[in-house]
This record gives sequence, structure tokens and C-alpha cells, in this order.
Amino acid sequence: MIELRAFAFIDQLQKQLVGYIGSTARGYYPVAGQAALFMEIAPGIQVNALTDVVLKKAKVRPGAMVVERTYGMLEVHGDSPADVIEAGEVVLEYLGMKETDRLKPKILAVETIERVVPHMTQIVNRFRDASMLLSDEALYILEVVPAGYAGFAANEAEKAAAIKLVHASVFGASGRVYLAGSLSDIQAAKFAVEGALGALTGREH
Repeated sequence: MIELRAFAFIDQLQKQLVGYIGSTARGYYPVAGQAALFMEIAPGIQVNALTDVVLKKAKVRPGAMVVERTYGMLEVHGDSPADVIEAGEVVLEYLGMKETDRLKPKILAVETIERVVPHMTQIVNRFRDASMLLSDEALYILEVVPAGYAGFAANEAEKAAAIKLVHASVFGASGRVYLAGSLSDIQAAKFAVEGALGALTGREH
């Protein structure tokens, strides 16, 4: 039986997130302003069949498809929000589920670090895939499950504040987002991210 773990619609992709997807994924890269859908299912191998169904029935393109031993993640996007919503409907029909059958996001950890010291910036920048963390900036770290919600969280942060996306992992056992900026912008992003994740309905863990 397939489990729907994450299912998150994005009405308008932001510039940094699409730049991040374009630099790390191996699919059809999205551009800012497009709509997107992040999904995660288990078992992971089933994401292949899910991708096939979606691409045959909806006018969207895959930005990333990740097949792991346990989980499978798929991101699709399109110029029209209606097309992406249709893709979501195709997924739910294929699975025989409703949107509320997804798991609710569960925040495992959050941390805000003020005035990051130079040596810590060097460590963080060793594994980052997007913008660099600079000395004396504030750093916000989020860990969430299912991991597919990390992309949604990063996009909400970019909508809300003038932050920098340092890193995001959207598949695996948990998702992580690293954001940098002024303390006031980081606080605004934190409020937006945690509020948006908390507003998503679904099954309890």
C-alpha cells in the first residue's frame, strides 16, 4: 500500500528556490513565478509509476525525482497554477486519496543563531548548495518531516523576508532548511515558515 507522506502546492516559486533547484536537481528546471507541487510517498520505488501517470495526464514538467530505499520524492511545476493543481488531482486519484490523507508537517527542530562567527560560516558553507553564509549574519535552521515539506518552507521564507537561502534538503529521513540574513529578516522568515507549515492539514504522525 502506498503512503502519501508530503503533498504541498506552491502558487509562485521564488527566485532563490528555483536557482537552488536548478543547481542541484537533474530534471526540467523551473523558473521564478511558476507554480509547483512537492510530493513524497512510500515505498520510494512507487514514485516512478506516479511520475508516469502525472506526466501523461497533466501539463507539467518534473524538476526532481528522487528514489530512495524508503521514500520517493517528486517535484513538478508548470506555468499555470491550474495545471499544477490538476497534476495534484491526478496524483490523488491515482492513489485513491484526498489531500488530507497526507501527513501533516512535523517540525523536529528549529534554531536561530545570532551573529555567526567566521569559523562556523566556513563549516556551513562547506555543505551549502546555494548562497553563502557570511560572518555576523543570523542563521535560521529548520528540520521537518516529511522531508518534502522543506521546499515549501524555503519558498514561504523567501516570500516573507529578504533572506538568503543557504541550503535545503527535500528528501530523506528529514528535510532541512538553512537561511541567512539580518536578525529582523530571519525572525520574519521564521514566523512565516512555522505558520505556513502549521496551517497545512493532514494525518498526525
